[in-house]
Amino acid sequence: MKTTRILASLSLLLCAQTCAAGPQTWITNVKLVSPEKLDRIETGSVLIEDERIVRVERGAGKKAPAGARRIDGKGQYLTPGLIDSHVHLYSVPGMSFEQADQKKTMAAEYFAQMPRSFLYYGYTTVIDLAAGSREFIDRVKATPLHPDVYDCGAPLVFANGYPSSYAPPETRFEMFSNFIYDPAQADKIPAKFKPEDYTPAKGVARVKADGAICVKTHFEHGFGTMHNLPVMSPAVYADVRSAASKDGLVLVTHGNSFEAQTFAVNGGVDVLAHGMWHWGELDKEKELPAEIKRLLDTIAARKIGYQATMQVLHGLNAYFEPAYLNNPALAKLLPPAMLAWLKTPEGQWFRQEIAEDETDAAVLKGMEAPLRRQRQVVAYLAGKDANFVFGTDTPSSPTYGNIPGLNGYLEMQDLHNAGLSLAQLFKAATINNARTFRIDAQVGTIEAGKVANLVLMKMSPLDDIRAYDSIDTVWVRGKQAARGSLEVKQ
Repeated sequence: MKTTRILASLSLLLCAQTCAAGPQTWITNVKLVSPEKLDRIETGSVLIEDERIVRVERGAGKKAPAGARRIDGKGQYLTPGLIDSHVHLYSVPGMSFEQADQKKTMAAEYFAQMPRSFLYYGYTTVIDLAAGSREFIDRVKATPLHPDVYDCGAPLVFANGYPSSYAPPETRFEMFSNFIYDPAQADKIPAKFKPEDYTPAKGVARVKADGAICVKTHFEHGFGTMHNLPVMSPAVYADVRSAASKDGLVLVTHGNSFEAQTFAVNGGVDVLAHGMWHWGELDKEKELPAEIKRLLDTIAARKIGYQATMQVLHGLNAYFEPAYLNNPALAKLLPPAMLAWLKTPEGQWFRQEIAEDETDAAVLKGMEAPLRRQRQVVAYLAGKDANFVFGTDTPSSPTYGNIPGLNGYLEMQDLHNAGLSLAQLFKAATINNARTFRIDAQVGTIEAGKVANLVLMKMSPLDDIRAYDSIDTVWVRGKQAARGSLEVKQ
């Protein structure tokens, strides 16, 4: 009996070492480009088992493990999967929520393709900064092939402030139910909502309970006809900061102005969710003012995550650039019926909201100064080697100028043109994002133990920005997809 037990134990031990191992994939003859080792771009091999990287070999001629499926990388460049840390998955570019509800078939076709569009440009991880619908996020995660999805849960908004102010007052507090009560607005908040249930701490706790990794707040007075919206005080923001720290959440704040970013930096923000295209009273300055430089120095020194989101403005300009909808990439990323609809007068509805009664030339001219200010800020921070974290705000509004995947590639071009080196850009989309959002134990580099999210490019991202459009193959959690297989089915 004792001998039988010993043999059974040995059998279980051997099975634990061998039976648990899943199918293995050996990617070889590739140049390894990992952000923590940019001084060692060399030929190597990577072994994937199930969803994880289990071995990284540097040097040529290494033999594949017995039984592993061998993939010859043909001397191409293997990088970690890219990370877009500012997306809004629930929005359909070019459609209002009402239109998406009316055109259910078109919206469903878009949502079926959307995860693959991110993967088409190498984005194997995305972070939704305003995940208003947990059920929708779960649906995206249930699709056969999709990026890893993290999120900030429901945004923590200030009562009647941005963005809840754009919802009708009668439904506002249901649509943006995770809000901070403001006693000064008691007469504008339905009586059923009790102040003690809508404190900063309870709002952050709701986000934590929802499984989020970050909490999204806002400092935004508004724009257009709504330009005097209420914002939280430094004391309220301090309470949010304290609660986020206690619950281990990254604090992200929307703010695209000098005033907003000063407020958030003074309050201890972790990530600034936009570039600075509004300088307030300094808007007419042609050179970067000393006051702004001092703030940017602080942002760089504290390694605050900076999402420049340059495509927010360029995405609006798309309505006034006739060539945009003829970009060949759009036919690969959007269902044919949707692309055709966007070219119709009905599909151009948002153009009128942007332009009002201005000519195309006047609208484009009006964007020049905000874009210049944004480029100046990016260039200054790049010179300080600030902690850029790559995020696109896809889609930033109901514009068709922010199409998943393609918007990221355009954002990369914007950032590079503004002054980021190719190495800075690569780090922003990999290791900087991973570390800042505290998911670096899972993604961001090519290392044993990390999730097998990988991109094979024909060109090096350290040599040419076009490398990000030279993708050959993507692996997401060990699942391999040729780039062509990710295109929309015509």
